[in-house]
Amino acid sequence: MLVVFFGLMVGIGLYCRKNSTDVNGFVLGGRSVGPWLTAFAYGTSYFSAVIFVGYAGQFGWKFGIAATWIGIGNAVIGSLMAWAVLGRRTRIMTQHLSSATMPDFFAKRFHSQSLKIISAVVIFIFLIPYTASLYNGLSRLFEMAFGVPYIWCVVGMSVLTAVYVIAGGYMATAINDFIQGIIMIFGIVAVIAAVLPWASAGAPWPARFWRPSSTACTGSGPPPGAAGRGDPDFPGHLGTAADGGQILRH
Repeated sequence: MLVVFFGLMVGIGLYCRKNSTDVNGFVLGGRSVGPWLTAFAYGTSYFSAVIFVGYAGQFGWKFGIAATWIGIGNAVIGSLMAWAVLGRRTRIMTQHLSSATMPDFFAKRFHSQSLKIISAVVIFIFLIPYTASLYNGLSRLFEMAFGVPYIWCVVGMSVLTAVYVIAGGYMATAINDFIQGIIMIFGIVAVIAAVLPWASAGAPWPARFWRPSSTACTGSGPPPGAAGRGDPDFPGHLGTAADGGQILRH
């Protein structure tokens, strides 16, 4: 299944080459991506491995249901308000100024080449830890779930992402994000469906939900009576693994 999925991602990249004949097509998909693909592209970039590894894996483990407020804050402020306040205005202004990137928009909007350079440097610098954390989280999960060495996971995801992004540009990225977002939705629903029956107070967690590798990764074992929280098994890995291609699009 993973081989078919990876092949599909590369195939989409090659198929979308026809939309990447110029800068506008490569960077913006010819401004014809549409709201659904745009929403999934943004969602799978903003809510990527951090949802499964950071919020659920770390804060959810430590603080329980209270960690839900972090997700709500990100959804309302980071997504809804950002699009409601900035989305339409930014699109209209960038189209009016014929800007393909945010540094280009800042330069034309404020007539400042220095602002263009500064914004480009800021984006480049902060994309490095973003990309590194994403690859790290996904590679750790692949290593734990499928036994693939960590370094090979990082290299494989980098090559795969480079192939379809370079070949198809933003249109290929948006279509792949849409597919990956659907898989992530089904993956997290499967995790919830698998965990909820065992979530009542005092209910024993099935041994198959816990693996020694999880203890090795976290440095500590599960708390008493909750031996399954370390590894929500394959459905979660599938949903998380779907998000490997959200790199260097902004």
